[in-house]
Amino acid sequence: MPTPREAGGAGPGAARFVVLPDCEDALAAARSLIRRDTRIIPHPSGRPWIAGHWHDQDVIAVRTRRAALAAVGCCPVRREELRRQADGLRDLTALDRLARTLPGSFHLVAALDGAVRVQGTASGLRLVFRATVDGVEVAASDAGPLARALGSAPDEEELAVRLLWPVPHPLFTTSLWRGVTAVPAEQALYVSRDGRSARCSRWWTPPEPVRSMAGGAQLVRRALTEAVAARTHRGGVVSCDLSGGLDSTSVCFLAAASPARVVASTWPGRDPADSDLYWARRAARHLPEAEHVVWDADESPLVYTDLLGIDDPMDEPTIGVMDRARVLHHLPDLARRGSTVHLTGIGGDHVAWCSEGYYHRLLRTRPWFALRRLRGFRTLYQWPLGPAARTLADSRPYGRWLAGTAARLRDPLPPGAAGALGWGTPPRLFDWVTPEAADAVRRALRSAAGTAEPLHPDRGLHQDLEQIRICTRIVRQWDLMAARTGLPMASPFFDDRVIEACLAVDPRERVTPWAYKPLLGAAMHGIVPDACLARTDKAHASMDASNGLREHRGDLVKLWEDSHLARLGLVDARALTDLARRPSAPGLTEAILYSTIGCEVWLRTLAPGR
Repeated sequence: MPTPREAGGAGPGAARFVVLPDCEDALAAARSLIRRDTRIIPHPSGRPWIAGHWHDQDVIAVRTRRAALAAVGCCPVRREELRRQADGLRDLTALDRLARTLPGSFHLVAALDGAVRVQGTASGLRLVFRATVDGVEVAASDAGPLARALGSAPDEEELAVRLLWPVPHPLFTTSLWRGVTAVPAEQALYVSRDGRSARCSRWWTPPEPVRSMAGGAQLVRRALTEAVAARTHRGGVVSCDLSGGLDSTSVCFLAAASPARVVASTWPGRDPADSDLYWARRAARHLPEAEHVVWDADESPLVYTDLLGIDDPMDEPTIGVMDRARVLHHLPDLARRGSTVHLTGIGGDHVAWCSEGYYHRLLRTRPWFALRRLRGFRTLYQWPLGPAARTLADSRPYGRWLAGTAARLRDPLPPGAAGALGWGTPPRLFDWVTPEAADAVRRALRSAAGTAEPLHPDRGLHQDLEQIRICTRIVRQWDLMAARTGLPMASPFFDDRVIEACLAVDPRERVTPWAYKPLLGAAMHGIVPDACLARTDKAHASMDASNGLREHRGDLVKLWEDSHLARLGLVDARALTDLARRPSAPGLTEAILYSTIGCEVWLRTLAPGR
């Protein structure tokens, strides 16, 4: 097995690559993209096809006389099966079916007679970008290599949009680099053999949520089992988060049933009311073969830790920088204990539960049923009646709703019911964003609203997909950061097959005020002990966030004293500095600084010498 240096500087889980068509002109583009340490998989003709940095463990590729096929990432497909698919390939669009059946999380890259097809995952965890380099259409797994080949700079108006909290669909899916275009997660990119033309075509459509709980739970059980097995089938040692929550506990028990030996990892919360450790120890008692590591709560990095020291290569801003230190802190120790991959429960909140937005439709199709449930949700979440009723009565199509948000960007934060029951949380800008930046954001919202389509006509399924893709864009960056530490991370709940199995279940059974994640409980019955499935809540790290804001306010002051965003005219650095000196100011508990800090840190990582 090659070392990270021998593998082109990449350890497992850190594959980054570009894809070229099979033509003479592509050689000029290749010279702009390929460096001395770049690994290359050639077309059947011998010209470069896939070029980049990866570990052998992350790529399986086959070639025939006319075709080539590669899975880059986690895909347990056998080489013989991949070769059989390549041998029978007569039309690149036929790969849509293969992409919808394979387990794991990976890019699928194909070539046929010199033309290429590239796709990521429907979850958005693995993305595809495109650009015209030296006259040839080139695809890539991230925007960075394309931007460097073009000598491109970040687009300031796109950057202004990322200051929104939250950034709505489709604005969070765009590339921030001039000349680089993002391919929608549900679409595959096709590039002609001569490299002069490219098109996108949908390969994935979300399932209709019509399955019963009984039938759907069996499919979720199978899909999640296969997702964990894709990371554990080689045996050895794997580590798993064991927070005591249903999501991480499910992954941990599935891993323990695999050929691998499990190291279960628990970070207790600082909050005395946090019950994670109690539930984690309860689960560990049923895992006698697993090693249970409980870290010192006081040694866990707080939110806002080490923002000034981040130097990870990121192709877009991410609020994930806020928790970067917390996510990565324990990975080197787990690697020293022998772990080769770290499994998380991230994503369970997004797929095992679902948006209450489904009740917008159900109120019209099953009114008495919906009203009973909505009364329960109002009590559970303490929704005021007025905002909830107004949101339920709002029948504007998505484009009109999105356009309407442009006029209310400076309004106070919306009530929770507005986000839960409608198209999503209406975005906001805050006092430190300059008027010029706000004008750019309004233009972008109105422009996008003219053509924007929701991810699904049902508000609930639209919200489910939007939240999955917002989260996977954070996890995508964490995965690359983790790989740099030497221990790759994986989040099986975000595998496409798991997402499909969960989304296919009738929301009337999947989300209810009377039960906590009933779908996951039903799916894991018999695998996870009932005593561990009995938990009906989850911890929130609000104390870690508030303490971090106080302890690291000095770093925040330094961040704004030399602000790249301020130099671009997007924020008022003085207002942000004043706020950093007042960490108990009203509103900061709502994470309203996160998007601005994410943009500022990203710009710092692009500075020369970082």
